[in-house]
Amino acid sequence: MRRRLPTLQALQCFEAAARHQSFSRAAQELALTQGAVSRQVAALEGFLGVKLFRRTPHGMALTPAGADYARQVSRRLEALERDTVDLMGRRGQGDSVTLATVPTFATRWLIPRLPRLAARHPQLLVHLETRTRPFLFPDSGLEAALWAGTPEQLRQWPGTRATRLLEEEVLPVCSPRLLPQGRPVPAAALASLPLLQQSTRPDAWRRWFEAQGVEAPHAMAGPRYELFSMQAAAAIAGLGVALMPTLLVQQELARGELAVACAAPLRGERAYYLVQPDGPEREALARLRAWLVEECAAAASLPPG
Repeated sequence: MRRRLPTLQALQCFEAAARHQSFSRAAQELALTQGAVSRQVAALEGFLGVKLFRRTPHGMALTPAGADYARQVSRRLEALERDTVDLMGRRGQGDSVTLATVPTFATRWLIPRLPRLAARHPQLLVHLETRTRPFLFPDSGLEAALWAGTPEQLRQWPGTRATRLLEEEVLPVCSPRLLPQGRPVPAAALASLPLLQQSTRPDAWRRWFEAQGVEAPHAMAGPRYELFSMQAAAAIAGLGVALMPTLLVQQELARGELAVACAAPLRGERAYYLVQPDGPEREALARLRAWLVEECAAAASLPPG
């Protein structure tokens, strides 16, 4: 069946005009005349049966439908360009996987291990993008995600299946300057120190104090950071105590930039998962998944630190 799609040139002209809010600037970018861009956008509106732009006293502006369509078209053109560059770079050889990952896990755990993947599967390329929250795979151009969460959160991620990779253990850490003689303190002592919060885990400190049997009225107070790498940097700077996954701060602990604030690690419901759309699995993703399972099994068998 023939696909009902507008021409690529019409979509490129529309996307550029929408981004610049100007036909003339879109024409300069695309090395076309303003009239050519205008005709392509008019043809697209005719094809769709929907007005994408409206005239204003200052020029042109997107209609609500045009603004929504521009967001969708921009994402898909970017994905098409990425796939094209990827294919050209590989010259048709090998395969690739586009993987979303939480940023700190990527930089601290995944990337240092990728040379081993390259040695085993030299033709397999892994492209990484960052995501801190669940997303819809069909709208993203991503094939899988390395994500940390609970089984309940996974059940709320529609149309996906997950492979459990690593259990997560969290531990309070801070600059040695905040601790008497740089040594760990009892859990109750942490309740009076500044607490650094993770914006994607607002109740993490409350759960930790409850597990220690400590009352902490201000467990959810303190500056919030979206990324664990930001939280680690804030802890190193002496801004407070961070509740960090132990696998993400091994280097800082070894260098003495961070110290264990209280020797009471907590293993909760959270774990690291490989999440992928529920459907057929490409061979490239299957190879990556098998390697991740093997790497995580080896990491879990090592002693802490």
